[in-house]
Parts: sequence; structure tokens; C-alpha cells
Amino acid sequence: MSSCAFCRIVAGEEPAEVVLADEQVVGFLDTRPVFKGHVLLVPRQHVHTLPDLPDALVGPLFTAARTLAQAVKDGLGAQGSFVAMNNQVSQSVAHLHVHVVPRTKGDGLRGFFWPRTKYAEGEAGEYAARLRAVLPGGDAAG
Repeated sequence: MSSCAFCRIVAGEEPAEVVLADEQVVGFLDTRPVFKGHVLLVPRQHVHTLPDLPDALVGPLFTAARTLAQAVKDGLGAQGSFVAMNNQVSQSVAHLHVHVVPRTKGDGLRGFFWPRTKYAEGEAGEYAARLRAVLPGGDAAG
């Protein structure tokens, strides 16, 4: 049996309420949901973080996330959804997973969001330049 809880769910070795499954991804209810109907979507292949996700799985994973975002509206009467993933920091299971959380206006979800800050004069340009420098194409956007 794998040490990864999500790999065990994918393999059918661990019980889960599966709501979506195909050859590349599996979506199942979170056992500790933010709101009832909170789905975790994982690639069947063990992948730790988003940067590790093979290109061939990007489309299937995000297509399934889009499908689940609509499903929580249609199936649960949610007004929308919150779709998110952690990469290493706050990632409770070391297997890439997308959270699809049903949302309704006034649902009280506040702590899930982060404090905001502001850039000092000229600082935004510096941060943008640092990011552009490591992206394919280099400084093309600047």
C-alpha cells in the first residue's frame, strides 16, 4: 500500500466519495470540507506540486476543475466556487490537489483569504522584472 493517502484513494485502496473519475484525474469529497460539497481533484499519477505536473496532464486537470466548478453550482445550488491549490506550504498531503469549494454570497468564508499589502513606489516594477527574468522568453513582456 502506498504511503500517499491520495494515491491509495486513486487505487481504490482507501474509501472516498468519488464524484468524478476518468483515466487521468479523480475528484472526491474532502473529509474535512470548508463547506459541504468541497471536492479535492487529483491527477491519478503521483505528482507533488504544480511545477511537477507533466504538460500532458495540465489540460485534463484544469478541464476537470472547470467541470467541478460548474457541478457545485448545478448540483448543490452554490452561487459560485473557490478553486485553489497549495504548493508545498500548507499542502497537507504531498500529492497535487485542487480544492473546489462551493460558495454562496454571505457564506462567511473570510479566513481562507489572505491579508493584502501595497507596493512602494517603483517596487511593483522590480518584482515584475524579477519574475520576467526567470520566465521563458526572458524580459519579453517588459
